[in-house]
Amino acid sequence: MSTSATELGTAVLVADSNRIQAQLLAGALRRRPEFQVSTCTADFDSILQAISSARISVVLLSLNHSDELVTQMAAMRRVHILRPHVAKILLTESYDRDIVVTAFRAGARGIFCLADTQFRLLCRCIQRVADGQIWANTEQLNYLLDVIAEVPAMRVVNSRGLQILTPREEQVVALVAESRSNREIALKLDLSEHTVKKYVFKIFEKLGISSRVELALYAVSNSVVRQVEAVDGVTHSIPQAR
Repeated sequence: MSTSATELGTAVLVADSNRIQAQLLAGALRRRPEFQVSTCTADFDSILQAISSARISVVLLSLNHSDELVTQMAAMRRVHILRPHVAKILLTESYDRDIVVTAFRAGARGIFCLADTQFRLLCRCIQRVADGQIWANTEQLNYLLDVIAEVPAMRVVNSRGLQILTPREEQVVALVAESRSNREIALKLDLSEHTVKKYVFKIFEKLGISSRVELALYAVSNSVVRQVEAVDGVTHSIPQAR
């Protein structure tokens, strides 16, 4: 790991597995007197070690390839859990919806695309995030608001981990677990109350229970919380960290 000689300013860690790219970005940032810059590879152990050995305020995690998303977001999440006071910014090649949502869920305080944004804005992004602000444009905020508005569902499984209910039934279970009435569930899912009632009885039959209280307790004990969004009439699931 290399460190600039600047003793004052915001301490920034550039975490990038592409050494040349990391050095280029670090070199550009070091020309700014307001930053103190270090570099490391973009894996959990290296990032944590760098944070532990220096006064790091902001981590810039570079996502070079889409197939690195899961690994690097997992690393960011683990770092966030252990060092929540350190701000994280994801550097990416695009503002893809899945990347934006996953990054903020993993603890990012900002997302920045180097491909189509000026370097001076990156410097402003770092300063804003270091000050405790969020760096996100309107499109990204809309992605996050859409996620908040999604209908929750609970993936109910049996003792062998096999799925028992249909995606729509899982949505009904999640809403019952929230103490929603059939009328409220009908409004939420755009169904008739009669249809919701049929779903509830079908769920009772599948799970071998006879009351909404039992269903709520069963759901808490035998389910994995996730978010479900309907697109073109097809339900897609997005796993949630618990």
